[in-house]
Amino acid sequence: MRLSDLKIIVTGGAQGMGAHFARRLHEAGAQVAAGDINEGALQELPNGIHRRRLDVSDEADCAAFVAWAHGAMGGLNGLINNAGILRDGLLVKKDKTTGAVVKMTTQQWQQVLGVNLTGATFMVRETVAKMVESDSKPGVIVNMSSIARHGNRGQSNYVAAKAALAANTVTWSREFASFGVRVGAVAPGMIETPMTQGMNQKARDALVASIPVGRIGVPEDIWLAVRFILECDYFNGRTIDVDGGLSM
Repeated sequence: MRLSDLKIIVTGGAQGMGAHFARRLHEAGAQVAAGDINEGALQELPNGIHRRRLDVSDEADCAAFVAWAHGAMGGLNGLINNAGILRDGLLVKKDKTTGAVVKMTTQQWQQVLGVNLTGATFMVRETVAKMVESDSKPGVIVNMSSIARHGNRGQSNYVAAKAALAANTVTWSREFASFGVRVGAVAPGMIETPMTQGMNQKARDALVASIPVGRIGVPEDIWLAVRFILECDYFNGRTIDVDGGLSM
């Protein structure tokens, strides 16, 4: 698809990679509807980008946002499933001072799965349903997975969500083929965003030092992969790793 033909939703569009994607798409002539819980940051996006609060963990909010975006853009043929959060922690650990056994909380688990997997799934379901209802084709979905999907200490919740998204990229590419909708995924490595800036500094430094290309990634690195999926009509059902050679 040509970028200028897109009428596309970007979740988590207020900052970091999502804001970068929204700006790049807007510059290329696409119509963009950006959603995020951070309403203040949404207002900093360029004029011409449609903006509305979106909590992807809320099923009704996802449905309402998709209906609004479809109306605001006069159609809908794309989704970048970018919204995500971190609530890192070991599943079980022993406190070095007290010796107490500490477990990942149910809240830590459910918050990450609620946004990164269930919310992403709600958005795919509602977006594709709207495409089918309005007979809009071709269409394209880009899921944001992660290299952490292969397993990463201290991220059981995040790994579970991102691995499932990569697997369902294959599932959905098969389910939606008859509707003319392609589904691809990008799996970023360590990227400079507000999310990674909030990481434990020691863990962050160790990760950056292990990246073979010698630097942390930037949102533009990931945009190049997202753009490829959007534009290449022969790409479907696969995940592109963009990680500088980092292995976890």
